[in-house]
Amino acid sequence: MSTIHAMHGASALGAIRAIRERLRQGSLLRGAVRAMPVFGVLIAVLVWTAILNPNFTRPPVFLALVRFAVPLMLLAVGQLFVIVAGEFDLSVGSLVTAVVALAAGLGDGDPSRTWWLVPMLVALGAAVGLINGLVTAKLGVPSFIATLGMMLVLSGAVLYWTGGAMLGYVPDNLRAVGRGNLTGIPWIERLPYAVIVMVVVLGGAAWLRHGTDFGHRLVAVGSSARVAALSGVNVARVRITAFVVSSVLAVIAGIVLGGIVGVSPHAGLGYEFQAISAAVLGGAVLGGGRGAVVPVAAGALALQAIFSLLNLLGVADPVRHAFQGAILIGAVALSSYGIRRRGS
Repeated sequence: MSTIHAMHGASALGAIRAIRERLRQGSLLRGAVRAMPVFGVLIAVLVWTAILNPNFTRPPVFLALVRFAVPLMLLAVGQLFVIVAGEFDLSVGSLVTAVVALAAGLGDGDPSRTWWLVPMLVALGAAVGLINGLVTAKLGVPSFIATLGMMLVLSGAVLYWTGGAMLGYVPDNLRAVGRGNLTGIPWIERLPYAVIVMVVVLGGAAWLRHGTDFGHRLVAVGSSARVAALSGVNVARVRITAFVVSSVLAVIAGIVLGGIVGVSPHAGLGYEFQAISAAVLGGAVLGGGRGAVVPVAAGALALQAIFSLLNLLGVADPVRHAFQGAILIGAVALSSYGIRRRGS
């Protein structure tokens, strides 16, 4: 019996050591180094765009690109938390559409309603994330199926409520989050509020992912849920929290997007796949355990810059979608190849 206990003790000790090693490897610096190619892609695309359009080097024009990329950057970073935990979230695009529909229908252009509308939307996002997390972590339903079901539920609810045509208008003070600017700034001239929101939110996300015990547990769960559980990590709680973070960031993305594009019944269409593409392009590893906030945000900006470049070149939308699929396949293939090389 003593031998058996000793073996169990050695196993637990080995598990703890493995967790600590993965936490060390999951640091912000190492994550950025692993994802360095995305910064090369981003710089190359920006330089190419600047060659085709010299005005692109002007701060207001460049910041306009960043403004349009903010919703995708927020969604990609939210997706990062779920991917690092070893899961997927396919419901964020439909949640973005629901946020735009509710902001327009319930806000109905009345600025005085914003004070309760925003907390309600955030609460909705948290509830969606909580349900996704509970179904996945507690009931054992694969996240791909659980969040696909949530995507269909949200899409159906929005279609039923609106009848296929958006109702009302987003209040001007809420729309200003995506459309407004801070003016009178030297050299920059005007700074979009959306960019300020992005910096604040992504700063908080980077702290949560890289500077807290939760972020370390997230890496541990994504690396090996069994080993994490042996070391005392509440695996279900970590995964549920990751889904809540993803959904709340989707709500913020929806508010920003509603300000940028206005009311649309297809506001969030396809964003879930773009977010996954951007996260993988930014170095997040499908299967869990790896991924950093800054490279993933850069991946989203690079993807948006590629779309803008394709539009500048006059490339049709179907080709753009095919190109996005090629990017996703290529990024996943390179990631898998890197994992096999490190494992060999």
